[in-house]
Amino acid sequence: MSPTRRDVLKWAAGAGGMAGAGVLGLPSAASAASWSSRSWMGQLSNSLPVTKLTIPGTHNTCANSGMTAAKCQIWDLPTQLDKGIRFLDIRLNGLQGSANEMGLYHSDIYMNKRYQDVLNDCDFFLRNNPKEVIIMRLKNESAGGQALGAEEFRRRFNWYMDDPSMHFRPLFWTNPSWPTLGQARGKVVLLTDFSHEWTTLKWGDDHCKIQDKYNVPDDAKKQAIVDQFDAAWFDQSAAKMFINFTSTAKGPIPDPSMGARKILPSVYDYLEPRKAQRARFGIVPMDFPNFRQDVLSLLIDKNFV
Repeated sequence: MSPTRRDVLKWAAGAGGMAGAGVLGLPSAASAASWSSRSWMGQLSNSLPVTKLTIPGTHNTCANSGMTAAKCQIWDLPTQLDKGIRFLDIRLNGLQGSANEMGLYHSDIYMNKRYQDVLNDCDFFLRNNPKEVIIMRLKNESAGGQALGAEEFRRRFNWYMDDPSMHFRPLFWTNPSWPTLGQARGKVVLLTDFSHEWTTLKWGDDHCKIQDKYNVPDDAKKQAIVDQFDAAWFDQSAAKMFINFTSTAKGPIPDPSMGARKILPSVYDYLEPRKAQRARFGIVPMDFPNFRQDVLSLLIDKNFV
């Protein structure tokens, strides 16, 4: 049996159609409006809660460098934002040789990008597209020789927020409730996935409903995606954000994009017959969305039905 990229990363760190996709019976509506990938949120109402949107995202957003097994993306971050991606999965360890900085990692593999580079990319994009909103999961990757303990991770994050040389706090929405588009325009909505006692939106059951089955057979993954899409439709409340990962660890090596090539066509098969039906699906993070830009377009289209 060929090793998966999850296996290879674990060792390196010392670490068709969807089955069962039922018809939702949603009401038919007008076809999606035209939109610009750089500014599609700007065409939506200020009063709309972000939890009522369908938001394309990327899994392990900046994993486009280093060893082959660690790659989850081909597009760099500015390209992703230009293409319409609005959810970022940002994973950090300490940056070697720095007392304060953090770097982007997949497990213990450095992605040749610092956290301040991510924030500068987001700031530049939002200044040029001030009606857009970015949602950022921020995770302590806690892997390899650059792993950070909880207290040190919090300290370094605060350094980015408040040190005069950085001072990125104004870029963030850090409130403990999901905002409307009007409240969050021009901001990065912070979704914290590290240990702290702050009152922010947190990754987990308090603020999210997450499907992230990544190390299961293809048919099981496809069914999990269908089940989460269906659950998002049948739950019309805006209290929590649905998050439906399409990513899988079943690469196999040496082509980690094979997982996306197998799974994303199935996502298309679910979305395409329903493209004229009103629904919200929440955040849909993907590996290698460049291979199926039609899926990316169908997700954004959902906001205009």
